[in-house]
Amino acid sequence: MDKFKVLQEIGAGDFQHLNGTLQSHLIGTERILKEWGSSKLLQVAGLFHAAYGTDGFDESMVALAQRNRIAELIGKEEEALVYLYCACNRDFVFAQFGRTDSIQFKNRFTQHIFPLGKSDTKLLCELTAANELELVKRSPSFKSRHGVGLLDLFKRMAPYLSSNAHKAYSMALADVDIRCLEV
Repeated sequence: MDKFKVLQEIGAGDFQHLNGTLQSHLIGTERILKEWGSSKLLQVAGLFHAAYGTDGFDESMVALAQRNRIAELIGKEEEALVYLYCACNRDFVFAQFGRTDSIQFKNRFTQHIFPLGKSDTKLLCELTAANELELVKRSPSFKSRHGVGLLDLFKRMAPYLSSNAHKAYSMALADVDIRCLEV
């Protein structure tokens, strides 16, 4: 599979994204996951993680009605993880980390709420960390605006993150003033 051709076919290069195109961000996210030694499942999901838009990026490369097409192109498990990531209601889900051991997932498309299994929680957290850290690397202004919140989120997600993700966020956000969170 020529993943770059697939990205172009679904229009990833046509979207503007923070300091570049969405395609360059997706490729950067995949690269981070490769550097961390993540599974092929996570790497492929990293490359397609915004296919249906996300809670933080409203534009979608393909309509939800094309889920079967994407699954044929990238694999069923990979598409399921991409869908999970795109469907995540971040305010609802992310607020639970560090507060409970049983994460409830809220699908922003359907509003359905269900318990997220440990394996899916780990995949979601790892993909989230790679996505956000790619943005931190790409944009000093993004890091300045969101660094404190991301550091807090990643610390709360720590039980679900790989040691490589932990090292990456610790290094990338080492100069963030966590005291801004203390009130």
